[in-house]
Amino acid sequence: MPFRSITGHRQLLELIARASIRGTLPPSLIFAGPEGVGKRTAAVALAQLMNCLALVESPGSVGLFGASEPGSDAPALDSCGECAACKRIARGVHADVLLIAPGENGAILIDQVRDAIERTAYRPFEGRRRVVIIDGADVLNAQAQNALLKTLEEPPATSCFVLVTSRPDVLLPTVRSRCQCLRFGRLAPADVAAVLVREHQYSETDAHAAAALSDGSIGLAIEGGTEAFADAREAATGLLERVAVSDDPRRRLEGAKALAVTGSGRSDREELARQLHALSSILRDLGVLLSRADERCLANADLQPVLRRLLKSFDGERAIRAFSAVDRALLALERNASPKIVADWVAFQI
Repeated sequence: MPFRSITGHRQLLELIARASIRGTLPPSLIFAGPEGVGKRTAAVALAQLMNCLALVESPGSVGLFGASEPGSDAPALDSCGECAACKRIARGVHADVLLIAPGENGAILIDQVRDAIERTAYRPFEGRRRVVIIDGADVLNAQAQNALLKTLEEPPATSCFVLVTSRPDVLLPTVRSRCQCLRFGRLAPADVAAVLVREHQYSETDAHAAAALSDGSIGLAIEGGTEAFADAREAATGLLERVAVSDDPRRRLEGAKALAVTGSGRSDREELARQLHALSSILRDLGVLLSRADERCLANADLQPVLRRLLKSFDGERAIRAFSAVDRALLALERNASPKIVADWVAFQI
């Protein structure tokens, strides 16, 4: 996938692409950031850029990610994504792009690393650069990390190493000191939803529901399951609408019962935690609207009609109080409090 097709991380991807074209990109890199935000995809895109047979320039020479830098002498180039080299890299069968991943035991062993080091000692077989991508680098055992040290410090001129990890602090300090660390942030909910619709055939509603609870991770959104996210959000909005305009204890208890109902075989505790996260997300969005912040920050943008109805009953103080109560409820749930008691308590606090 070319850089231009990756969702999010615009400034960081521009930095990587331009530095690669100029020849100023450090040869030993760490791509760090949360799980499921596109780090490995970016590493593969970098390998394509380095070995593409038909680099392309953006129409109008305005740059890959917007206007070109003033005075920049580097063209805004990207891989074509269509040539034989790009397609082989995408399929993981290019001779000069090595992908190292954890084995069945969940670790990356020294033999895998030694093989990659040995291959980088030779000139690329068919491309311009040999790229070694170590996915899940935090599970490199100590021997494997130590074996990498000399190569990371003085890699061959035609080789590049990219260590992909969500836990860079687990790597040995000696490994981190030899690499330039580039940090990938969490994706905006709108970006997650767009990817789910475009690449995973989610409906708009299901995509926004999953994105709202994904914590900026496409991987987490997919793992959670469409129905689970949608059901959790529906239960959360149902509770808020029940308690918004009435202090009747019976209505609040009805809302608590709906919140605590499990869906499809999941435990009461697991389901309630998911619903509380959905509730927290919606209350956060109420805070965004109350503060008149940019509406593009909304995690539940597709629920704007519901959010605006709730605004009539939730002023700033009540929204903050409710958000704090949900946070305390999640903590109580982690400490093994009864899900039913937690659900009842939340219903009376908001």
